[in-house]
Amino acid sequence: MEKRDRIFVEVAIGLILITAVGYFLIIARPAAKVDVESGYREVMGTFVRIVAVAADSDTAEMCVEVGLAEVERIDGLMSRYKSDSDVSELNREGFSRVVKVSQSTYEVLRRSIEFSKLSGGAFDVTVGPLMELWHLAGEANTLPTDAELEQVHSRVGYGKLIMDANEESIRFAAEGMRVDLGGIAKGYAIDKAVEVMRKAGAAGGMVDIGGEIKCFGLPSAGQKNWRVGLQDPNEAKDGFDAGTPLLVLDLTDVTVATSGHYRRFVTIGGKRYSHIVNPGSGHSSESLSSITIICPSAIDADALATAVAVMGKEKGLALIESLPGAEAILITSAPEYKLIKTSGAEKFIE
Repeated sequence: MEKRDRIFVEVAIGLILITAVGYFLIIARPAAKVDVESGYREVMGTFVRIVAVAADSDTAEMCVEVGLAEVERIDGLMSRYKSDSDVSELNREGFSRVVKVSQSTYEVLRRSIEFSKLSGGAFDVTVGPLMELWHLAGEANTLPTDAELEQVHSRVGYGKLIMDANEESIRFAAEGMRVDLGGIAKGYAIDKAVEVMRKAGAAGGMVDIGGEIKCFGLPSAGQKNWRVGLQDPNEAKDGFDAGTPLLVLDLTDVTVATSGHYRRFVTIGGKRYSHIVNPGSGHSSESLSSITIICPSAIDADALATAVAVMGKEKGLALIESLPGAEAILITSAPEYKLIKTSGAEKFIE
């Protein structure tokens, strides 16, 4: 797909321009003007798109570039696919020695522990060995056995991360441990990108990494707020065709993040299994098709979306209702696809 490809649809209020990435549709009327947008760039195993609104095009362009650079910096530290990243070094050496990491990586791991405690272990970055097991199971087209799950599970558990705040170092308490920051690093990167964009002079903007979106400040010209369309998992198509939006969110200075298995999954024996793994049971999380979290912080939204996917409808809703400033929109799995919202979510829906 070309970076600037667009999908046009006719609706009652006129022509709306829709661009699709991940779980969301970014919506803006054609009359809206922004100084600069990045188009799609590949990073963090997905795509990033940044829009900057500023007093002039030079400032807006600089804001886009510093935002992209910040995302790439964090990817370089936290990717498990880059051999020289903090995460790769920790996964290689964390049991045999203490590993000193960057301030950014230590901060994300520290916050990860907080979310693990908050969610009762539903969110856990030490789930890496289980993720690897399910990946291999998908390649072999065979479900993991109980014996395999039990063996791998001994290497999982956030309590096995030994952290030294003074040295910003970490070591593993069990051999074979692996951390996977896929459920939190994108949120952190979005928050940091917005931070540097504001410092560079952005009056407003949007950072989208794989469909996790933070909108801030002044929206595109002619718009009251930023508008984001939430995908219908029953209508979502493959690739960049996001299908028809289930509903449209009206946002200002908040993040919207979604986890779900209708886009990312492992197929075994002709059946789809969620890419989100329950750290406690070792099995994939199937009860919810789509989990959307809305809150000011992108790192919070990212981690909470994964946690609720594991916790399920009742416990997940209770958790989000207990957190000030956080809301959720949940969609149950097929064939029901029932829409469930927290008490304050309606204020974001057009």
